[in-house]
Amino acid sequence: MKAKHQRLVLIGLAALAVSGAAALGFSALSDTMTYFYSPSDVVTKGVEPGQSIRLGGLVEAGSVRREADGLTLAFTVTDTANTVPVQYKGLVPDLFKEGQGVVAEGQFNPQGVFMAASLLAKHDENYMPPEVADSIKRAGEWRPAEGAPSAASPTAASPAAANPIAGS
Repeated sequence: MKAKHQRLVLIGLAALAVSGAAALGFSALSDTMTYFYSPSDVVTKGVEPGQSIRLGGLVEAGSVRREADGLTLAFTVTDTANTVPVQYKGLVPDLFKEGQGVVAEGQFNPQGVFMAASLLAKHDENYMPPEVADSIKRAGEWRPAEGAPSAASPTAASPAAANPIAGS
């Protein structure tokens, strides 16, 4: 065999090895990937029990309750269009409360309850993926982060009202 043919065979074997390694890498990544879903995505796309996902939205007002064991927390996550029941066993983040954004990582049980293994809670939209934020904005439930009062606010009209010490 000529040197030219040997190089072609080596290049072909190298290309085959690289494509095999890439295929193995992608299959390993797909096994460990955790997809993000909003409650509407869960309803429309469907999620199989046991599939690890991240569920994000707002903690529905009036839905948070502690179970008898003191560690299990049950609540509902909503994107204002659909809701998903969630159970979490463990320590709850300090910023977790009703009406605030939450991202829960876990999987659905056969009864359709999302069993969260971890919770991320934040007082604004920083943990919220754009899809959920857009859904909440469309529903008119968007609450931007607390900041300076708006111009329509009575406290913004009077500097003395905004700063009681300065008005004294």
